Amino acid sequence: MAQHFSRLTSFARSPQARPARLGFVGAVLITAGGLGAGSTRLHDPLLESLHLSWLRFGHGLVLSSILLWGGVALMLAAWLWLGRQVVNRTATEYTMVATTAFWLAPLLLSVPLFSRDTYSYLAQGALLRDGLDPYAVGPVDNPNLLLDNVSPIWTTTTAPYGPGFILISKFVTMLVGDDVVAGTMLLRLCMLPGLALLIWAAPRVARHIGADGATALWICVLNPLVIIHLMGGVHNEMLMVGLMMAGIALTLNGRHVWGVSLIAVAVAVKATAGLALPFMVWVWARNLRRGRGFSPVKAFMTATAASALILCAVFAVLSFAAGVGLGWLTALAGSVKIINWLTLPTAAANLINAFGGLFLPVNFYAVLDVARIIGIAVIAVSLPFVWWRSRHTDREALTGIAVVMVIVVLFVPAALPWYYTWPLAVVAALTQSRRSIAVIAGLSTWITVIWKPDGAHGMYSWAHVLLAVACAAVAWYSLYKARPGAVNTPSPEPGAPPHGPDASEERQPAGH
Repeated sequence: MAQHFSRLTSFARSPQARPARLGFVGAVLITAGGLGAGSTRLHDPLLESLHLSWLRFGHGLVLSSILLWGGVALMLAAWLWLGRQVVNRTATEYTMVATTAFWLAPLLLSVPLFSRDTYSYLAQGALLRDGLDPYAVGPVDNPNLLLDNVSPIWTTTTAPYGPGFILISKFVTMLVGDDVVAGTMLLRLCMLPGLALLIWAAPRVARHIGADGATALWICVLNPLVIIHLMGGVHNEMLMVGLMMAGIALTLNGRHVWGVSLIAVAVAVKATAGLALPFMVWVWARNLRRGRGFSPVKAFMTATAASALILCAVFAVLSFAAGVGLGWLTALAGSVKIINWLTLPTAAANLINAFGGLFLPVNFYAVLDVARIIGIAVIAVSLPFVWWRSRHTDREALTGIAVVMVIVVLFVPAALPWYYTWPLAVVAALTQSRRSIAVIAGLSTWITVIWKPDGAHGMYSWAHVLLAVACAAVAWYSLYKARPGAVNTPSPEPGAPPHGPDASEERQPAGH
């Protein structure tokens, strides 16, 4: 421990830590500004007792907003500064991990940022704590102090999360009761294992296919969508993505039972992780053919049956522990209540309503329903096709996961900014060219800036949209014009396996 602390101290004083120090200042400003401009409680006796409630109103709110957005700007600048090191291949994995610690530490003390979902998590956990089924009733059926802070749209909505996460929320509320502040802090700490798993898994997956681990960490760990939205906003995506990526890393390394088990636990947090499981079946089947001489059909059937058995076993254990069934699957449709421009069906309906309404009467909700049905059809048709095309190599399997997650995010009825972290973790190992890094920087910056700290979005304000586009353009340009480093693959971290493509890169015969 002393050795690690000494190394971290040495890093903090080194020139390589300049982006870390800048981002730390940004995180401090975000935490301070969040007291007034974040997703605060409707009634906050803690601020009143500290004589800080003035930060939420009038000039105090203006000051809080300036501090918070100034902090976001500094953190984005620090991320892009570090991105230039990624482009010229001078960044190391240790720099990325240490920088994560600098940026995250202040945010562990912040109020929820850019989202009020954590209040829903606590209210749903309290339902289970108090003997109610969160898959049958909404938080409104259990009046308490937690309910006061749940967004009205979700008070009557049943929980769309798996038994694993509901169990975590229950334990948090058992420990802290209805204390919102303590519950938020403890729930955020429960997300840390997800971040730790992502830090462990992302570079391993990247190295498995001959990519750079430091670049992967920059894309999917230090990304503001992860640091500010997932950790600052206290989203269970952090836990889901970390578990899923750890499962993928273990599966690619030949530890299939443990890998599939972790992915199953990720599904028990949020169903989206299940998109990765069919692709890991290909990996398992391929290894059975090479290692045990199974025929293609026998290998596929064995891997499929084993994966399904593990998934059922994990869900049986967690559902029994939580005392719930599979009712959460029916609650997944609750996202239809969200209407924004982050998915193609909803964006198309908004455009048709805006421009078609100039010439003909348009029923927006009828158009929206049709657009969303088309979106679901696109998902239903494309996912099996992508899965089948991704059966030959480990790289193809990873690419398939990334593609289907992008398709789902773009064509589901509704999406929120943190949904884009689903494919981001897998994409981190696959798209590491300068142009790809620049595009990821631009898109991540736009999604970060377009959302408001109180959990609302600015997509119906032209000024906010133009500001987000301008910030995204600056982010893209700053890395697109960055001078690339050597073409050769950088050396691995100490103790890491040598770089090189995975063994499955030798293409298998068609039809297998």
